[in-house]
Amino acid sequence: MTGLFKRCVAWATDSPVTPSATAAARRQLWGILAAGAGGFAAGALFGRAWFGVAVAFGLLLVLQWNRLRRLHRWLARPAQPIPELGGLWDEVVREVHRADRANARHKDLISGLFARLQAAAGAMPDAMVVLSQYDLIEWSNTQAARLLGLDVRRDVGMRLVHLVRHPALSAYLDSGDYHEPLILKDLAGGYVVEVQIIPFGASQKLVIGRDITHLIRLEQMRSHFVADVSHELRTPLTVLRGFLETLQDKGVTMDDVQGNLALMQEQAERMQRLIDDLLALARLETTPARRHDELVDVRAMSQGLRDLAVALSGERHHRIEVEAEPGLLIGNREELRSAFTNLVHNALRHTPAEGRIIIRWSLAGDGGRFSVQDYGEGIAAHHIPYLTERFYRVDSGRSRATGGTGLGLSIVRQVLARHDARLVIDSTIGSGSTFTCVFPLSRIQAAAATTTTAT
Repeated sequence: MTGLFKRCVAWATDSPVTPSATAAARRQLWGILAAGAGGFAAGALFGRAWFGVAVAFGLLLVLQWNRLRRLHRWLARPAQPIPELGGLWDEVVREVHRADRANARHKDLISGLFARLQAAAGAMPDAMVVLSQYDLIEWSNTQAARLLGLDVRRDVGMRLVHLVRHPALSAYLDSGDYHEPLILKDLAGGYVVEVQIIPFGASQKLVIGRDITHLIRLEQMRSHFVADVSHELRTPLTVLRGFLETLQDKGVTMDDVQGNLALMQEQAERMQRLIDDLLALARLETTPARRHDELVDVRAMSQGLRDLAVALSGERHHRIEVEAEPGLLIGNREELRSAFTNLVHNALRHTPAEGRIIIRWSLAGDGGRFSVQDYGEGIAAHHIPYLTERFYRVDSGRSRATGGTGLGLSIVRQVLARHDARLVIDSTIGSGSTFTCVFPLSRIQAAAATTTTAT
């Protein structure tokens, strides 16, 4: 009998049988038997046994129907208190309640996971768009708004090709062959985007857009750089080749040889300077900037730069002055010397004979300033934004004649960037130019001394 009770309970609750469920089923069964026996006795007493049994079972069915109605009302509004139905019905209600709470927890878990996935996809640096079967937008992240011009909320349900109007994208979507990425140029904002499509699910697509604008620009810079270097090296190589051909002539005299050797030496030195500057610039651009802890006495370095400038001036007899305050600069000594030397060389090349050049080092409340001022021909305003670009020359012929490589100010810019500093250029046609290196206060350490002026 006990086994029958357990099988009935398991079938009714579709769950492992518990002692309470078994007891409830036993009570329900005894109730049914008691009602049937009572009805049978009453019917026998009045000569209608079957009628009494029918009445008893009818009353029992009404009771169960009332419990079922209360259960249905609670299921429709589960926020209400759990009804007390008695007997096996209470076990059923408890099982339903436990299943409902488990489903709610599972739903919250899935919702949280989906929200985290959306947040992670939204933080991706690439544009991401989910398309439905007919290439309708189901979801997109914030980068898709920046790179592809999509609106995260407004464009849901729209066709992607109607919003990103690019013939190549439409053909790419229709082709079904997504092994190779697609490059989209001339997009809004001037971006160049590499698009890759990944099919998933039954008929959905994930569109990933990667911003490669900077890579395209780097490739263009590389091409221009190679062309510029080739052009810069062609001239001295052409001169050297011409002199060598001349020296092979049997009619060349020793005087001609001596003159040609001097010119060949000059061109070889020019190529050497160019190669040295290229190597220095490449090192500055490719090696990571380290935090420097050297204390550089800029006033002493300025005096050394003046002595170098006087030696390089030669017969031109420039008037070179130093105005330096006490104060130490935190940085790489050799890199700073290279940058400052390039500024002094630049001033010497563009200042006429007997001209004046001033090397200054001063401190202010926001940091330090190293500047080189010349009184040369000056620079037109439209040239100034491009002066730190490689091989940019205001006057190409004059720069080459004075021995410039076109890389000096590029080196200065890279050195200053590694020292958290910047270059400020002020110039007036006919009055000269001032190149100022502005260092932040974090790079300055004060020192007690007096200002010096040397001429």
